[in-house]
Amino acid sequence: MNREIIDINDYTILLEEASTDNNLIDSCFFDEPVIAIAFYGSGDVGLNVKFDGKTKEFHHTKGMVLSFYADNMVEFEHHVSKLKSLQCLVIATAIKKIDKLPNGEGQFLEQFLYQLIHPKDHYVEGPVFNMSPEMFQLVEQFFSNTYEGEIKMMFYKSHITALLSHYFGQLAKQQSTKLDTSQIKKINLAQEILLSDLENPPSLTELANRIGTNTNKLKIEFKAQFGVPVFKYLQNERLKKAYSLIKNEQKTIQEAAWAVGYDSLGSFSNAFEKKFGYRPSQV
Repeated sequence: MNREIIDINDYTILLEEASTDNNLIDSCFFDEPVIAIAFYGSGDVGLNVKFDGKTKEFHHTKGMVLSFYADNMVEFEHHVSKLKSLQCLVIATAIKKIDKLPNGEGQFLEQFLYQLIHPKDHYVEGPVFNMSPEMFQLVEQFFSNTYEGEIKMMFYKSHITALLSHYFGQLAKQQSTKLDTSQIKKINLAQEILLSDLENPPSLTELANRIGTNTNKLKIEFKAQFGVPVFKYLQNERLKKAYSLIKNEQKTIQEAAWAVGYDSLGSFSNAFEKKFGYRPSQV
């Protein structure tokens, strides 16, 4: 278990990363009441939130953003296993510090997360959704950066601001579109279907039929939920998986391209460079 705690601009930043060949349960509490946003990266750890004899379970956390209010009576329990590793970035602040936050962020918290700033229980849950590709990439960079000292703090400050900007921007989009619970469930199901077979995903029409909607609604609601069109989301997920396969030396560049559905190595390399800024051979 690797855990790093950093204090920046009246925020407390918690970086947690863990993997194991066995089963591991990691529990944590907050010392004081906080408002927090948890961003789950490339791991897919299980999460149980326990308070007042109740348990809220999250079985698939990869790419999830969870906002919440919690006091010291709430236990956050991560279940780590060989196939479900932990990669979590938490941005937390105390209610008494809301007015001191930079860049007008306190105002955005009041606007979008009102129920967290005025809690009525030990644990109050705010919006839960999946990160846009831009947010996911920012979270990945927190766990892969190698800077030290003041440069590392500069990196953290700039990336926290960028990450929160994307977060509030996505909340604003959702608020303007106003997807109801049944619509969100359908769109999340569409995401699961895409991620389950990156090599041979269904067509847009097939995907719409499988979740019980039409293609026009699927396109509009998917972009509202994830910030990008269906095809762009699929492409980003393919390239992220290929990057991981190459970086961890699990496959050659050609094999990684095939594994995520690219028949042309040239097309794969061009798309890869456009997304990451360098060729696959430079990973």
